[in-house]
Amino acid sequence: MPKTSARLLSLLSLLQARRDWPGALLAERLDVSLRTVRRDVDRLRELGYPVVAMKGPDGGYRLDAGTELPPLLFDDEQAVALAVALQIATTTGAGIEEAAARALNTVRQVLPARLRHRVDTLRVTAVDRPAIRPEPQVDSDVLMAIGATVHGREVLRFDYSPVSGPARATAGTSQGCEGTPAALPASAAPPGSPTGALPQTPRHTDPAPPPPRRVEPHHLVTWGRRWYLVAWDLDRDDWRTFRADRITPRTPTGPRFPPRELPGGSVAAFITARFRGVEATEGPDGVGGWPCRGEVILALPAAEVLRHTREGIVEELGPDRCRVVLGSWSWPGLAAAIGRFDADIEVIGPSELASAFAHLATRYAAAAQPRATPDP
Repeated sequence: MPKTSARLLSLLSLLQARRDWPGALLAERLDVSLRTVRRDVDRLRELGYPVVAMKGPDGGYRLDAGTELPPLLFDDEQAVALAVALQIATTTGAGIEEAAARALNTVRQVLPARLRHRVDTLRVTAVDRPAIRPEPQVDSDVLMAIGATVHGREVLRFDYSPVSGPARATAGTSQGCEGTPAALPASAAPPGSPTGALPQTPRHTDPAPPPPRRVEPHHLVTWGRRWYLVAWDLDRDDWRTFRADRITPRTPTGPRFPPRELPGGSVAAFITARFRGVEATEGPDGVGGWPCRGEVILALPAAEVLRHTREGIVEELGPDRCRVVLGSWSWPGLAAAIGRFDADIEVIGPSELASAFAHLATRYAAAAQPRATPDP
């Protein structure tokens, strides 16, 4: 490769690595004069790269966004990472499967032979978890519209469609997560309706459509192959989490707003707490946010317990004993999760966990009794 061409590729790689580059630093990194840097920048501009000169005592350059997409330069690791990301794009739920396949084919065609071989040998088969029904897809235009309001800090108005098909309770609904409506408790069920069922609208009435929601959008997140908008609801004066596949944005958007501080300190802590059904708090470990948290000693090696524990605390006490701290939705649920290890259990606390083990023991003992066969 001619020296000038190689230097141009090196200059382009540096400009892509950071936002601003002082001219003197570029000259030092390329081991050339400032005059040569200026000439090489002019050559890149002729090739379609929008390199902007910055004024100031030192001067410098920046690779800006242009009206057209010029040729991109990737190192080996970036090219392989891009190919892998495009192969698993089918699991994002963003409705970009066909576009990702075309992009992968385009990238593969321009890869050097050595990288093309590496990409071809790394074929990834993206398999979704089995589900009773397909997960809803989100229109990419909707995601772009939501993302634009998040980036611009503009009030978003949208229609929020009801759940299609049988309603399934979504974790965190009681704490302001509006993924799907949760069943009402028995005490909240209206007279004459099934216990815990949502009130039914009379057939002869045609309810008016609800007014559009008005929110301050803060984050667009993914959780379990679904997209959610984390926003401050202006009408309810509280944080809410909305499913993006049920959002139909309205135009125009509202005024700009100053960002609020998200509970929990981060979007990860906030969304995790909402789907656990608790308030977002900053905890020292991965189990502090569960409504029920217990501590036991298991007659198993710590290494064996760790292989089957996604979150929690496992402390080795000996070759065949370990201390385990786990959290769950309920005390019976926590007891059942601990019981799956099939080992002797010593409950350290709290007393609610011990009571849950006793409750499950009675229930399991009754389930193990043979049932009388009815006479034919």
